[in-house]
Amino acid sequence: MTRPEGSVEAVREVLESRWSCRAFLPTEVPRNTIDQIFGLAQRTASWCNTQPWHVHVTSGKTTERFAEGLTTHARQHESVSDFPLPADYVGVYRDRRREAGLMLYGSLGIPREDMEARTAQHFRNFKFFGAPHVAMVSTDRNQGVYGAVDCGAYVANLLNVATAMGVASIPQAAIAMHSDYVREFFALPDDRLVVCAISFGYPDPADPVNGFRTTRAAPGEAVSFVDK
Repeated sequence: MTRPEGSVEAVREVLESRWSCRAFLPTEVPRNTIDQIFGLAQRTASWCNTQPWHVHVTSGKTTERFAEGLTTHARQHESVSDFPLPADYVGVYRDRRREAGLMLYGSLGIPREDMEARTAQHFRNFKFFGAPHVAMVSTDRNQGVYGAVDCGAYVANLLNVATAMGVASIPQAAIAMHSDYVREFFALPDDRLVVCAISFGYPDPADPVNGFRTTRAAPGEAVSFVDK
């Protein structure tokens, strides 16, 4: 199998440069660019080629209306998720989660004891960090965990394609923590489960929250070669 010259380096550049944007400019992404991003993400591999994902994409005033309603709902209601939450974060998973949190709040100058500021930052999730667009990803209920896994692959490809096209993004599980409101807003049928949201647009380079980058474990920490 031959591959286009420079293809590996192109993939490497995208993977090493992708990051989660938490402050966006209000500028909307051109529709033809959005169409290309979602068109390429549709090439994602899936179990038996079922392609269980469906995406609702908002822009402009619809994004604003979604943000206002979701923020109000999140302030007044407990979380409701279509999927079980992690039972716990133990060992290295706790350490990685803690490091990411420290870097986030450190970039904003928010000390650990300032719970009011931390809560305010958390609620920026429901304003989509000012992004003009939101992609709400759902999966087919009947495919269970396999459908959710396939959607995870789709989300990863969507993020990487967006990066390659100069569009910033952030996957947000926090939105799926209020799946009841999401279901109502988008009139989702009962056979759909809310997986996550992806906010996307152009980054605000002046906001310090966009200045930090999370780390990645060395391949040897995640990969074991079995030679028997």
